[in-house]
Formats: sequence, structure tokens, C-alpha cells
Amino acid sequence: MAPPTDPGFAARVLASFARQSAMHLIRATMPVVDYGCTEIHVPHWDGIEQQHGFVHGGVVGMIADSAAGYAAMTTVPASASVLTVEYKMNLLAPADGDKLIARGKLVRAGRTLIVTQAEVFAVRDGRENLCALMQQTIMAMHGKSDSKTSNNKPETNQ
Repeated sequence: MAPPTDPGFAARVLASFARQSAMHLIRATMPVVDYGCTEIHVPHWDGIEQQHGFVHGGVVGMIADSAAGYAAMTTVPASASVLTVEYKMNLLAPADGDKLIARGKLVRAGRTLIVTQAEVFAVRDGRENLCALMQQTIMAMHGKSDSKTSNNKPETNQ
């Protein structure tokens, strides 16, 4: 794997994660940010359950997408951001545990397209059970920040 192009990648990734309202909504945290890999943790609570009491598959997809996307973001220059182009996810078991852990990792980073993977585990009593596996394609957007108010766009109050 090539060395980081941005030595401040971890701070940039964490700042971006902090701006994601959707992650706040589901009570997600990002305790791990390393070059080429990240982790997102979500506690199991009734606000993210489906009718059977498992964590909803949409939430599983959200954290897999974000964990792998942020793994990709660790590899791009500070002047770039990333955007998901597509992903394919297999739900392997119900997301039933005390918390979920999504581990995103880099597979291959090109200048424009980055391929990543994520595994999502349901954790109960300290034991991890693989509940989802995802592969993703990310587009590197060079010269574009991931902040809504950057890139010389005026901020509007509507």
C-alpha cells in the first residue's frame, strides 16, 4: 500500500464524520481511523430496530457504506473528498447484539476509483458474529471538499 498523501488524514476523516447528521441520528461513533481502515460502532437501541427486534438492514448498510467510504478517504489528498458510486451487500445473519461494529478496509486505491470492503459484526457478550459483508466502489473527487459550505459556494439560510 502506498504511503498516505495526507499526514493529517485521521483528523480530516473524524471532522467529516462529525458533520454526518445521519451518523448522529443512529448514535454511531468512529473509534478507529487508520490508514486504509476505519471502524464505526453503533449501540443496539429500539430506535434503529425493525419489527423483529433486529437492527434494521438499512442501518447495517449505512454503517458499512460509511466505514468503507472513510477507509477510502484516508487514501486521498487533503484537497479531495470521496463519494460512493455503488455497493453490493450480503446480509448473512440478523443484526442481533448489544452493538454493531462495521470495519471498512481498502482493497485498491486508484486516482479516481477506489475499491473497498466492509464487514459488519453483531456483538453480544464480547463475541462477534458476522452479519453483513459489503464490497464498494468509491469515486475520488479531486479539488472538492466534503463540506457543504466549502469550495466557494455561498452559505444560504432557507
